[in-house]
Amino acid sequence: MKQRLVPALVALTLAAPLAFAQAEEKVLNLYSARHYQTDEQLYGEFTRQTGIKINRIEANDAALFERLKNEGKNSPADVIIMVDAARIWRAENDGFFQPVKSAVLDQRIPANLRGKDEGQGSPWYGFSKRARVIVYNKATVKPEDVATYEALADPRNKGKVCTRSGSHPYNLSLVGSLIERNGEKAAEEWAKGMVANFARPPRGGDTDQIKGVATGECGVAITNSYYYVRLLRSTKPEEVELMKNVGFVWPNAATTGTHFNIGGGGVAAHAPHRENAIKFLEYLASDEAQHYFADGNNEWPVVASVPAKNPTLDSLGTYKIENVSVAAIGKNQIAAQRILDRVGYK
Repeated sequence: MKQRLVPALVALTLAAPLAFAQAEEKVLNLYSARHYQTDEQLYGEFTRQTGIKINRIEANDAALFERLKNEGKNSPADVIIMVDAARIWRAENDGFFQPVKSAVLDQRIPANLRGKDEGQGSPWYGFSKRARVIVYNKATVKPEDVATYEALADPRNKGKVCTRSGSHPYNLSLVGSLIERNGEKAAEEWAKGMVANFARPPRGGDTDQIKGVATGECGVAITNSYYYVRLLRSTKPEEVELMKNVGFVWPNAATTGTHFNIGGGGVAAHAPHRENAIKFLEYLASDEAQHYFADGNNEWPVVASVPAKNPTLDSLGTYKIENVSVAAIGKNQIAAQRILDRVGYK
């Protein structure tokens, strides 16, 4: 009998230190759709403060979604970071997040910038804000003619409008917001007007739209604010010259407010290092991390008490944010894509 117990006891003795090491492992596996070099400092500071090493996988949203589906319950992901409500909603809808209760996050992140709490906590939180703004060519377009999203679909702007693809999440979120505010019928009429006013077929990213406006190929375009600020901060002589031709307006400033979106994320559904993951999310809501978002990628902090401290970003002035929750925008993604497909918004 004793001979049979000895191997078992040895096995338990050997297993105990390993189990303890796993429980205390100071590691965080981050799956991120953010691809900004400036985030390096953000992650490095978290490791310096906590001793938790960050293992990162960075890819576009489609690649990350495919990876998470293939990994299933065996996924090593602890935290998933996405940009734009459309992507965050899809990640939640596909079951990639788990709810988290955190007094720190609930106190610092506004309710309209986090997922719905069904009693177990929020599945995701927003950590940075970006606005969907309008830029125009100063020589060919009057700012009062492009002061709202709706004005871009007006016949007076025929042949002037440039945008990126209608299937891109940034546009899906904007249409999702229009659906929430004005209803599907009005959103579809707007999309038809946009297609009728295109200066060229939708293509390229937001930087391409701004440069198209600067060169006169486009009269007006929609862009995320941080692309515009990034070009304003550029020291490249050719970009400095280009930006002299570009004007900027806060869309719908006098009415419903400008469409804002977020970068955010949550704890992965099968996170092996859950406590480390929550610590990381709470760190992203800290004053220090919020400043990184503003200074590093020209995004606004989501924590109301934290100023941006980015002179170029501040130069855009004050703004009015639309009264639409990010969760509602995400919910409308499927309807938005159907509308854009129906009207031929390629």
